Amino acid sequence: MNALFILIDAVLGLIFWIIVLSAIMSWLIALNIVNPRNQFVGMVWDTLVRLSEPMLNPLRRVLPNLGGIDISPIIVLLLISFLRNLLWWDIRPALM
Repeated sequence: MNALFILIDAVLGLIFWIIVLSAIMSWLIALNIVNPRNQFVGMVWDTLVRLSEPMLNPLRRVLPNLGGIDISPIIVLLLISFLRNLLWWDIRPALM
């Protein structure tokens, strides 16, 4: 059972870092620091977008328009943090 909790935590941690990297990469592209036409940068950007958009798009449909500010990554990161804490501090002790 402990291995299952570790696996779920690892997947949530991986999703957390994908969202963080996606947000940072979008800022770098928006500020024209990195060029998305570069083959490597384009490949990394495409991969991050394909992995993060399925989690962010449902929230973007629900959240109000804030004038160009996208808070959906922050909400997803808070949700992941909440789930990880819930997993380790509430669910796991109750089952052990």
